[in-house]
Amino acid sequence: MDLPRSLWGEEDRPVITPKLRNTALLVAGCYFMENLDSTIVTTAVPAMSRALDVSSAQMGLIVTAYMVTLAVFIPISGWLAEKFGTRPVFLSAIAIFTIASLACALSPTLEVLVATRVLQGFGGAMMVPVGRVVVIKHTEKRDLLKIMSYLVWPGLISPAIAPLAGGLIITYASWEYLFLINLPLGIAGFIAAWKLIDDVPESAPSRLDVTGVVLTGIGVGGLTYAAHVLADSGAAWSKGLLLAAVFLIVAIVAVKHLLTASNPIVELRILTIPTFRSSQLGSSLYWMMVGSAPFMLTLLFQNVFGWSPTLAGGIVLFIFVGNIGIKPATTFLINRFGFRRVLIVSTAIGALTMILNGLITPAVPIVLIALLTLISGIVRSTALTAYTTMAYSDISPENTRHANALASTMQNLAAAFGIASATVVLRAGEPIAKWATGSSGSSGAYTVSFFILGIIASLATLEAVRLDPAAGNALRRKQTGESLNNPN
Repeated sequence: MDLPRSLWGEEDRPVITPKLRNTALLVAGCYFMENLDSTIVTTAVPAMSRALDVSSAQMGLIVTAYMVTLAVFIPISGWLAEKFGTRPVFLSAIAIFTIASLACALSPTLEVLVATRVLQGFGGAMMVPVGRVVVIKHTEKRDLLKIMSYLVWPGLISPAIAPLAGGLIITYASWEYLFLINLPLGIAGFIAAWKLIDDVPESAPSRLDVTGVVLTGIGVGGLTYAAHVLADSGAAWSKGLLLAAVFLIVAIVAVKHLLTASNPIVELRILTIPTFRSSQLGSSLYWMMVGSAPFMLTLLFQNVFGWSPTLAGGIVLFIFVGNIGIKPATTFLINRFGFRRVLIVSTAIGALTMILNGLITPAVPIVLIALLTLISGIVRSTALTAYTTMAYSDISPENTRHANALASTMQNLAAAFGIASATVVLRAGEPIAKWATGSSGSSGAYTVSFFILGIIASLATLEAVRLDPAAGNALRRKQTGESLNNPN
């Protein structure tokens, strides 16, 4: 949706071609498919465990395997595209993901299902990062803000609709359809990619940083696995903390290697660019809230309020309504008020909505609860569009691949830690609530958990306050005569 003509100078009007817009929508669709697949399965764990005759704890492997595989292979996706070409890698990624989805639906045992989820994660790890590089490389700086709005919304929508979609599928169909819904999406995506993605010659890739691949894979993948162990109520705290400590050490060693290697698999030195560094730190903290809020609200509504899965999913769906409703205005808001102001306000309100979620009770009118989730969706969309766009505001073309690989890795880690952290704080919230109130009711655990997550989200506000008022001005357009050289 374009802004009214009067708000643009003629020389500043967007010049996004139909092909570029369609390519961005294609990558957005792939992102939606990948992200939905990582969240919708959680709603079906009990039904799937019964069907495959395994425990719910064992069934958690299908979530962990997928997230760990994404974390391990995202950093190498850019190098693969340079080595074999963007078009063949992107098409292969969609094909692998789609075929693996079919294999997941046909899996007769847990072991086969976990293996196919790993294959699915491998396809997903290449699919979105490679597609996003294609879009960014062909987008002028002045159009980056608008094109990024297309790429952000799927990651916001999928966690919001997953509880309702998963509940409906499990209620009226069977768990296999959780994966079969990817088939028409994957086929349509492959056909669109075949028409839209050009076979552009790539420059000769640098020598593969094997040491960096191994260390980064073990460190990032291990931390993702440790987060899910900590989230497993059947696992001891000591096991999760020990794993986290071990893999954190590996991650630190990986960071030291990446900072000194001549051609690292992930270029950490671009974190010296203030706008990129701030966007990665702030968005990672905020993504934890984005990933955890729909999951936590769904559990609260069902386990404490006694609502049906359909009603709970329907209320959480208002997050999606807020995401979509504000989308046409995000570009205008950022152009008018700047990245820093938009981020301060939206992250602060987002943190506040998390805290207020901890105070709602079944006595609160449903209309007010729906309004709260709607506001949450609005500020989530605004903040993450700003973060994702600002990240590339000062990135040179030759560093686009490195910036994208690092941003994708950070985002995937934050999303993985989002749901995991929600479960972790729920585990910790129960004894804390009991100590504070003397009551062992489950509502106290949710209150504490929402408060903790709200505090984590508020750290993103503090990071936004530290931003240079002129941050990202290279991407903003002149609005109603306002000078962008005046940050105030």
